[in-house]
Amino acid sequence: MMSHIDLCSGIGGFSLGFSWSGLSEPILFCEIDPWCRKVLAKHWPNVPIAEDVKELANDPTRLVPDCDILTAGYPCQPFSVAGKQRGTEDDRHIWPEIFKIIQAKRPTWIVCENVPGHISLGLDQVLSDLEDKAGYAVQTFCVGAVAVNAPHRRQRIFIIARNVGNSEYDGLSAATVSGKHRKVDARCAERQSASKQLEGASEPGHDANVGNAGCVTARQSRGGLSEERLNSGAQGQWSVEGHRLGDTSEDKHPSWWSVEPPVGRVAHGIPGRVDRLKGLGNAIVPQIAMQIGLTIKAVRDE
Repeated sequence: MMSHIDLCSGIGGFSLGFSWSGLSEPILFCEIDPWCRKVLAKHWPNVPIAEDVKELANDPTRLVPDCDILTAGYPCQPFSVAGKQRGTEDDRHIWPEIFKIIQAKRPTWIVCENVPGHISLGLDQVLSDLEDKAGYAVQTFCVGAVAVNAPHRRQRIFIIARNVGNSEYDGLSAATVSGKHRKVDARCAERQSASKQLEGASEPGHDANVGNAGCVTARQSRGGLSEERLNSGAQGQWSVEGHRLGDTSEDKHPSWWSVEPPVGRVAHGIPGRVDRLKGLGNAIVPQIAMQIGLTIKAVRDE
């Protein structure tokens, strides 16, 4: 089993899904919300829980153990259309701290998650940091919960990165690795083109899988996960009633309600109701994490 550091852990969706896939076990959580930390402590009582990514980033060599895989569902509020979309100006923008930890620990795999609004606000910087500065091969996907048979859309961006700077290129610096492929200006232009494709794919009626985008194809050649790998690794589980990976079509699943049932609108006597709703609302779908975990295992075992 791989060792897994789970930053911005929430209620443990990444760790749960990776555990189901047999990929990894968590060795450190980091979560700022007190109620979520209680959930993590209940289900993983022997795993330490840090409270603030910024504190870890101040001394990652000492505070963060070495790991094989690092995940981060970093705060979506700076990028979400439901907020003010202040991006890097938002106090909750913590990608620079997460990247500082990545640079210090250099895990083999990185998996990050965020909302589709990240496509047009901040994603290009994340991809540039991982690929140009740190020597990772990167693949991005926009996946809806429908891909794992859930009866709702819940689209999310997943960023999957594999460390090739220390292996395929014998530890060459990220800048040297980048120079071997294309000039930085050309790479930026390709990323902007891919971002536009991703942004269009996130609109209703479009296939949100962008595995064939130009700059993504370039990343695939450096050892990243391809659309073919994800689809074959999941052995068909990425499709639901004819939906492709990340399909955003409005067709209803046969098990969905044709008419909303006459259920009550107010919950009575449920402790921590607001905390539970917030925790679930911020959580990733663990079944998606499980499919990513199965695919990473397949790549690792080749």
